[in-house]
Order: sequence, then C-alpha cells, then structure tokens
Amino acid sequence: MVLQQPDLDRPARMIVGLDAGSRTVAEAEHLITDTVKALGLPAGTVACTHFVRSGTGAPHVACSLAVADRPVGALSVPDGVGLAYGETRTGPAELAEGAALAAAEHAAGSAGRLVLFPGRDELVGTLSVAEVLARSAVERVVVLAHADEPRPGTPLATGDHVRPQWREGRIVLLTMPAAGGRLMPAEVPNPTPCCVDHD
Repeated sequence: MVLQQPDLDRPARMIVGLDAGSRTVAEAEHLITDTVKALGLPAGTVACTHFVRSGTGAPHVACSLAVADRPVGALSVPDGVGLAYGETRTGPAELAEGAALAAAEHAAGSAGRLVLFPGRDELVGTLSVAEVLARSAVERVVVLAHADEPRPGTPLATGDHVRPQWREGRIVLLTMPAAGGRLMPAEVPNPTPCCVDHD
C-alpha cells in the first residue's frame, strides 16, 4: 500500500514518516528541516509534526513529509530514527510504528500540524483572511470557540508564525481573537512556560 497526499492541485506524492522520539515540537521541526535539506526537496513541500504514542512508549512528536521523484529508498536517516513509507518500515520498531502513524495521518488528512506548506513564506505581517487563503495552501480559517467563519476582510496578524493543521482532509488554520478586531494564529511562537515567574 502506498500512502498518498490528498489532492492539493499537485501530482500525487508518497508520504514518508520519520520518528526520532522527539520530546518537543522544536526537535521534530529540526528533523524536518534536516531531512528536507538532505533530500533537496523544493519549496512548497508539505511537512508536518504529529503527536503520537506507539507501543508502550511515551507520547512524543513524529514527522511526515510528502515526496515526489526522490529516491526514498536511499534515504539515509540517523541511527535510532524510525522510517516508514508505503509498506516499508526501518529503524527501531516503536519508532517505525510512530513514523507509520504520522504518515497515515498525513495521507488521510486527518491530523498533523503543518510546518512546511505551499505559500508559508508569503504569510508574514498582517494579512486579510482572504489573502491567507489566496496566497497559501490554507483552505479554511476558523476562530476558536466561534461557530461562524471570519469574514474575508478580517485582518489576521500572523506574527510570521503560521502552523495550520490537517482536519477532515483540509488544511485549516486555527485562530483566536486579538486586539483591534484582528485575529492571530492560535499557536504562538515561543510561548511562555507555565510558572516561569514563580519561585
């Protein structure tokens, strides 16, 4: 069985799962960056992080990415990293299972936090909701705790950090209200850890 990415007006691509047992999203994003660079993948590559729990292991963050016309079988991953594509599994069994879970979620469009996606680099500064949808692969913008979608002209302050999610086969950006009638992504970069100011 070959896992394929949902249609984004591009040719079908194989989905590769990687799992290094990353404890943080930042560690998983670093693995994505290194892998994309090593494979020479083009701008617009879709790559995601996924919260997984495989076997009896602790919950952690795995990765998935869509590849086309690349020798995936020759992909060299560091020792101790699980790899899954199609029916192939390599690396430690629990991590290969986590990689397969990430690849399956990406292929189904059921879960995954997109780190790389077409148009990501265009989503800087403050844009209207309509501009976000027109400039990127984001297909829908929703506001947390609101039933209605925002109006197309609503300003969205990106903070230069946009991480949409797969939801029901669509790329959805979760937002929340911000000052001045604007929206902002629900995920903020470098959030302040709980209790940081407490002794």
